[in-house]
Amino acid sequence: MSTYADADRERWVREDPALKRADRDDFARDRARVVHSSALRRLSAKTQVVQPTSDDFVRNRLTHSLEVAQIGREFGAALGCDADVVDTACLAHDLGHPPFGHNGEAALAAVAADIGGFEGNAQTLRLLTRLEAKRTHPDGRPAGLNLTRASLDAVLKYPWRRGEAPSPTSKFGVYAADAPVFEWVRLGAPEADHTRRCLEAQVMDWSDDVAYSVHDVEDAVASGRVVLADLRSESQMAQVVEVARAAYAPDLTEEDLARAMARLLDTGWIPLSWNGSRADLAALKDMTSRLVGRFVLAVEQATRAAYGPGPLTRYAADLVVPEEVRAECALLKGVAAHFVMNAAERLQVMARQRDVVRDLVEALLDKPEDRLDVTHLADWREAGDDAEAMRAVVDQVAGYTDPRATALHAMWV
Repeated sequence: MSTYADADRERWVREDPALKRADRDDFARDRARVVHSSALRRLSAKTQVVQPTSDDFVRNRLTHSLEVAQIGREFGAALGCDADVVDTACLAHDLGHPPFGHNGEAALAAVAADIGGFEGNAQTLRLLTRLEAKRTHPDGRPAGLNLTRASLDAVLKYPWRRGEAPSPTSKFGVYAADAPVFEWVRLGAPEADHTRRCLEAQVMDWSDDVAYSVHDVEDAVASGRVVLADLRSESQMAQVVEVARAAYAPDLTEEDLARAMARLLDTGWIPLSWNGSRADLAALKDMTSRLVGRFVLAVEQATRAAYGPGPLTRYAADLVVPEEVRAECALLKGVAAHFVMNAAERLQVMARQRDVVRDLVEALLDKPEDRLDVTHLADWREAGDDAEAMRAVVDQVAGYTDPRATALHAMWV
């Protein structure tokens, strides 16, 4: 029996019952709408860590999202969550990312600083409830994919407005213009803790952490950016620990993170060498599978120990992540950050990418009537002030894939 209230299945716009298929429930329809969205397709040409065109092996935002969904669906179901709600959230969690990943996000955040900023998670909510074409309000305003309240709440990794986070962070989940739908989504949240995430959002978030911490290291090894011997080098790992602590776990000590690396090496799962052979690739894949299982099972067991058996959904529980497991996950993120994202040649590429994003915004502002796509041009024309007009431009740039952004930059700049 479902533990989700009827209110959780409500949609932002009430639909004609004739639109519904009798053999599909509300949450399965949510998943189908995300799967068939243009925003999800565009992720196939958006950067995860390195550009998708740089190597045949590395992941892009779409393959990453599919892997997060595979982890999250099984993990959530083991806790009693609706698998489709978690699957939908995992598939949708990165839809708002602009070209060039977090690097493009930083560039757009700077450009949009005076109009409420830019944040990939807030952009995801905007896409799902406004920009993607599926349903409209009775007055003709776009209503995005018109997902259920439970699915939208599960997407909200940062359920607060800019500057209202419970602890210092630049992250937020909604722009001021999208406050009405945000308030509707959050109607079921506890009044005493209005920034608390539902359990499904926590499952999505941990699945995301597990996927990219493990898979980014796999990609880095397979592409030659990480030499496995460096993972056993005291001097190299000291630098990794420093990066991991600064970027991902400032509350942990260097000793916590060093012990985390020692535990991971002690498992015997991390290969000793890599030469690209099928045998080495199998060993690398085995490492990936075992680490994913380790991180997910530990959290499942800790959560069950705290809340007992039975279905855990919405606000009935909070995910319990043991400190040792969190440290191990953060350490792996630090490996990818140190050897890939912070590499000198990568920093030069990232600087050029930020220039591309800023230049594209300026090019669109210079000739909006000629350069804005039809949908965004309509938003620009209907804007009530300069901030709304600027947001229409930012929306368009955020939707670009890496190749389109590069091609338009070559054409316009």
